[in-house]
Amino acid sequence: MAPRPVVLVTGAARRLGREIALHLGARGFDVAVHYRRSAADAEATLADLHARGAVAAGFAADLADEASCRALVPAVVARLGRLDAVVHNASLFEPDHAADFTYAAMERHWRANTAPAVVLAQALHDHLAARGAAEPGCVVNLLDQKLWNPNPDCVSYTLSKAALQCATTLLAQALAPRVRVCGVAPGLTLGSAQIDDAKLERLQAQALLGYGARPADIAQAVHYLLTARAVTGTTVLVDAGQHLQPHDRDFGYLA
Repeated sequence: MAPRPVVLVTGAARRLGREIALHLGARGFDVAVHYRRSAADAEATLADLHARGAVAAGFAADLADEASCRALVPAVVARLGRLDAVVHNASLFEPDHAADFTYAAMERHWRANTAPAVVLAQALHDHLAARGAAEPGCVVNLLDQKLWNPNPDCVSYTLSKAALQCATTLLAQALAPRVRVCGVAPGLTLGSAQIDDAKLERLQAQALLGYGARPADIAQAVHYLLTARAVTGTTVLVDAGQHLQPHDRDFGYLA
């Protein structure tokens, strides 16, 4: 029997990352659960993965720190024996605007959202080469429908995700044929400090399809890309059509 592929999901302790990890664990993947500070949530995710029959292990790392990020893939390989795919879901979101933009804010978002995707893709490529893997690996980067429906809110976050979108294309070119690199761009899927449950339901009902994307929809798209051998350098928008409905403000600022 062929060994189960191993996927590293960054930010897998909570929210979308947890949903993606559990979805993949139930569908034939063993899972490296990355987290930064949410150790208790990571343990809960690991317990649920084990209940689904997956081998899983947790890995704490601050991806904004280059040394910590570079140590992550070797740690996964040492613990789980191999690595076949990376889902870069971990993300920093700190609202700012052009009027209060700072170099420091941009750097924080770049270091958390963009640079780790490049380092982790590079490390996956090198591991697969050293292993002599017969099949290509895959990286899936989590983007944002906001890139196709821009507004001036959340400047540093948006710029970091735009850079990640460009990195997805560049990495797909640079790392082929050993690694495929794709993106998933969710629409408004979960609530936040700015969006309570009632506002989430109201905004999602205004989407082109009359409903919003669910976490399970995002996980399903990630799973598709991880198994789609002929797909690279492209992004799947999972947003119920929200990118086709321009707004002059970010969702969190809409009435």
